[in-house]
Amino acid sequence: MNQRRISLITLGGTISSEATRATSGVVPVSGADLFRQEVEHWVPGIELLPHELRLVPSPSLHLDDLLALHRYVVALPDDVDGVVVSQGTDTIEETAFALDLLGTAADLPVVVTGAMRSRAAAGEDGPANLVSSALVAASEQARDAGVLVQFADLVHSARWVSKRSTFHVDAFSSDPLGPIGYVAEGQAHLEHLPRRRLALAAPECATARVALVSTGSGDDLAMLPGLADAGYDGVVLSGVGAGHVAASAVENVSAAASRIPVLLASRTGTGPVAERTYGYPGGEIDLVARGVLTAGRLSPVKARVLLALLLSAGLTGDTLRAAVASHT
Repeated sequence: MNQRRISLITLGGTISSEATRATSGVVPVSGADLFRQEVEHWVPGIELLPHELRLVPSPSLHLDDLLALHRYVVALPDDVDGVVVSQGTDTIEETAFALDLLGTAADLPVVVTGAMRSRAAAGEDGPANLVSSALVAASEQARDAGVLVQFADLVHSARWVSKRSTFHVDAFSSDPLGPIGYVAEGQAHLEHLPRRRLALAAPECATARVALVSTGSGDDLAMLPGLADAGYDGVVLSGVGAGHVAASAVENVSAAASRIPVLLASRTGTGPVAERTYGYPGGEIDLVARGVLTAGRLSPVKARVLLALLLSAGLTGDTLRAAVASHT
């Protein structure tokens, strides 16, 4: 088989983190070129092309950073066969989903990975994840699979993956459908490829500010009407159950929806928001009648990425509603 050329793009995070004299904990200090040196002998037949795009903890990655990442990937030369992106695990699901929405993997495989253990920890998992991700990115099976997340030898679709643990090395899950493949004995095996979806046009920059507000038992959500005055362009409401709020919150949700888009998701993280089941005040039928949009099967964090991209592209009104419906 011909040598495969894989672009290795690093953004920082735990996988790049070490202890330093200047800090009391680990911080991102290393990136792409060091990773290439450490793992290239484990992937014979693959040439890694290192590029350090950012060096930050993943909570500090902005949507503008992800747009820059998208532009870098789609501008790669034709002789590049795939892409591995490494970053902090805290926001891997946002990065992977944003890239998937934008169609970043339309022409070549894109695999996102990271590590739960820093370079200062015993049994660091970063190198193993980089090796497996390179094998996935070099696989012909990964073409037309959309953006993927590889972690602990399991391969996940960007649409379904989420971080489910603060400490397990296999911290990622794809409930309710499960992983789409795995890596074993130096080979990637993708058994359940996701269906293709239309890509969003990438906005020039991420201008929209979208809040994420979670609710609970008896919460009146009194802060919601003030979000527009605070400069927010939209809000994702992480409702209980299948997308519900307390009766005491209904007027505040309605007031917010009259000024900015309100996108309703479920805080459970698995399963769709209902649309025609519960008819009580604060149930989804009531909220939809008040102008609230629904996020379908998207988790709240992914719904926030979608709404921010759509608003940054200037979509409003019925056009925004139709775009939300087509991507949830």
